[in-house]
Amino acid sequence: MITSREVLIPKGMAQEIKMPVYEVPADEFNRKLALALMEIPEFKMPEWANFVKTGISKVRPPFEKDFWYKRAASILRQIYFRGVVGVGRLRTRYGSKKNRGVQPEKFKKGSGKIIRTILQQAEKAGFLEKATTGRAGRKLTSKGKEVLDSIKPDEKPKIVEKKEKVEKKQEVEKKEEVGEKEKEERKEKKQAIKEAKKKKIEEEEAQGEI
Repeated sequence: MITSREVLIPKGMAQEIKMPVYEVPADEFNRKLALALMEIPEFKMPEWANFVKTGISKVRPPFEKDFWYKRAASILRQIYFRGVVGVGRLRTRYGSKKNRGVQPEKFKKGSGKIIRTILQQAEKAGFLEKATTGRAGRKLTSKGKEVLDSIKPDEKPKIVEKKEKVEKKQEVEKKEEVGEKEKEERKEKKQAIKEAKKKKIEEEEAQGEI
């Protein structure tokens, strides 16, 4: 029996395919990817996102400060699984049942504005592109797949690792710069002391002659 991570090859044999996205639990994956998206300037939470609900079935807006990045991570994960996805399908995915009091609950789709804005940000960052064949929607680019595949259990995403390396390099350069500056200041201080001593000796010699 072929598992979800195996495919048939021409000879009818099964070959194991490594797909890290399927190996990481959804909540852990979205949390780690959200941290990576926070480092990308294209993914920015709009000011209006603090005051809007995620759908008409909700009572109030989300209270989590990192909600925008978690929702963006979740959307990218859904596109990874489904291939080409449009706003309509994602609205259904993030919809929920509305409490109508004594009447039966009724399913309502999620907010299209939030989803559309996140898709536009992901497209601007180079993670998504519009599908030119088949059904309408957006799909992951090779860059987007690479970022999602870099999310692994107990490991930091490549974007976060890259940022930490850059920050570490900048910190080392800053320390070296400070060290050079302190060295130059000590040199100038020694020179000033040397000149002051020389001036003092000249003044004492001048007074002795008098």
